[in-house]
Amino acid sequence: MKYIILIGDGMADHPIDELDGKTPLEFAKTPNMDRLAREGTLGLVKTIPDGYPPGSDVANLSILGYDPERYYTGRSPLEAASIGIELEKDDVSFRCNLVNLSRKEGKVIMSDYSAGHISTDEAKEVIYDLDKELTREGIRFYPGVGYRHLMVWRGGPDDIETTPPHDISGQEIKEYLPRGDGADRLINIINRSLHILKNHPVNRMRESNGKAPANSIWLWGQGRAPEMPKMKERYGIDGSIISAVDLMKGLGIYAGLRVVEVPGVTGYIDTNYKGKVEYALGELNERDLVCVHVEAPDEASHKGNLKDKIKAIEDFDREVVGRVMDSLKASEDYRFLVLCDHATPLSLKTHTDEPVPFIIYPPVGDKGKGASVYSEDDAGKSGFFIKEGYRLLDLLLK
Repeated sequence: MKYIILIGDGMADHPIDELDGKTPLEFAKTPNMDRLAREGTLGLVKTIPDGYPPGSDVANLSILGYDPERYYTGRSPLEAASIGIELEKDDVSFRCNLVNLSRKEGKVIMSDYSAGHISTDEAKEVIYDLDKELTREGIRFYPGVGYRHLMVWRGGPDDIETTPPHDISGQEIKEYLPRGDGADRLINIINRSLHILKNHPVNRMRESNGKAPANSIWLWGQGRAPEMPKMKERYGIDGSIISAVDLMKGLGIYAGLRVVEVPGVTGYIDTNYKGKVEYALGELNERDLVCVHVEAPDEASHKGNLKDKIKAIEDFDREVVGRVMDSLKASEDYRFLVLCDHATPLSLKTHTDEPVPFIIYPPVGDKGKGASVYSEDDAGKSGFFIKEGYRLLDLLLK
């Protein structure tokens, strides 16, 4: 048996007046997911346990079968693994976003959590220079992908209260700066980055081209290295993971999955869908399971871009779900899990912890049948609800 997990990050949403009360998932044209919902098992799964931050880190731990209450230590350690950083026992890793801040009526505003989706090549120059200027005892910076990077603090505290920058888009940052033991040092580093980046050559070039400059860093998502058993030890299967996002790659590394690099993946609507599918199908020739993660719906949601979110959902259905289905239709020896990891409502521009719709195809058992389409509403009406999200993988593998 071969297993395929297809994740459309942040696809779930709330009803929108502009769409006549439909959610983007209901409004978008998704014939492939609709077919799987009608013919398979449809239900709701709670990927975020009560009391946990509704992030992709927690949600995807659940999807891959790991109980966040046992294994979650923070987002950044997973991203550190993805770029080859081996954390020591007393290291604390922080996500370091390159962001764009602006001033409005004397207030400092989080204008863009991604610095205009700065390119990886541009960002590397910036991060290398920040490392030269800001490295002190126990502090180092490491480049990642796009706007997503890392800072590692040797011997630092991990109980500082921080806020994801995509949660405060368009808001004043004052109330969301780090708090707690060690927060003063983080704030000092952020303030110093403002001065270093103000006239950085990359930013001067971006501004001359009408793009938002990366004029600050934002530190969040801290944690220490987790201790997790490999999927092979737990289920006796080998697997691979495909994603543009360091978080997912790092999670794959800790789970013992092969991380597959696909050229041209971006994490947005211009990503290389075709390449993801081709590589995924190739992995199935050698492995038992492949997980394909698509970030685009979530990114559109954080920006509050309805048009792009609908396009991202339709592209996911056509270019990923549809292509995989077409390629495997002659085989009966496979099983799909299609879902979103969490909801990212456009009205909020951030994640929520509500249950999300999932499909397993071919169906398992008698629950979750009789759906019309793949949507939040139909999944809720199915009456099939998995409260502990990490148990969903057990259902798939059965």
